[in-house]
Amino acid sequence: MEEMVATSEQISLDHEHALLDLVGIHAGYGTIDVLHGVELAVQPGQVFALLGPNGAGKTTTLGVASGQIMPSTGSLLLMGKEVTGTPPAVLARAGVCLIPEGRGIFPNLTVIENLRMITFAGVSFSDVLDRAFLQFPRLGERRKQLAGTLSGGEQQMLAMSRALASDPAVLMLDELSMGLAPIIVEELYEQVGHLAESGLSILIVEQFAQSVLGVADVAAIMTGGVIQRIGNPDEIAEELTEVYLGIS
Repeated sequence: MEEMVATSEQISLDHEHALLDLVGIHAGYGTIDVLHGVELAVQPGQVFALLGPNGAGKTTTLGVASGQIMPSTGSLLLMGKEVTGTPPAVLARAGVCLIPEGRGIFPNLTVIENLRMITFAGVSFSDVLDRAFLQFPRLGERRKQLAGTLSGGEQQMLAMSRALASDPAVLMLDELSMGLAPIIVEELYEQVGHLAESGLSILIVEQFAQSVLGVADVAAIMTGGVIQRIGNPDEIAEELTEVYLGIS
């Protein structure tokens, strides 16, 4: 790993102006820490890609950032305000939105019923539907279909459209590409690119990184619960290819 660190210039984190900021985070499950001093800062309007193999600590990092996991030490800040220990529901109302691995949809509800759930956050149902079907026309065609019978890509579209209806300040995506065909992944990341162009801050966790690096502003490599490198996506792509992810 030392050779990888030396290959290109490390990007310095700007904690002062960050929208979402993790400082010195140690966290895990029970008495076992998974994260060991994680430092991560997502700037307003930035796409930050957090990459690494299974077991690296990426999902645990999102758990801390969304308030689902309380760090043993370190601080979580949102728009410069200390929010460590704030319940996930409170952070969600403040604009922190996580789409978890597995998508988090309700499989026994229809597409429309899933979308209706976001209206509990005070969003107009008609606005939710208009936005969802404009972004993902396929959902409009399947509006009365049970979400559990949708394809994996359509379920991810549903999860994204439901999340975006709440106009989050920062969107976190955990393994967006998992189990999906490359053409579907390309379509989803095209939408991520459009969201980035609109100024939304996005933190994306991925194991296989080819698509996400095409829309990221900054990328980081995590292994063993530590962020080893933060750099330009093109440079990070080379290091991932050469070192351990085997991206072709």
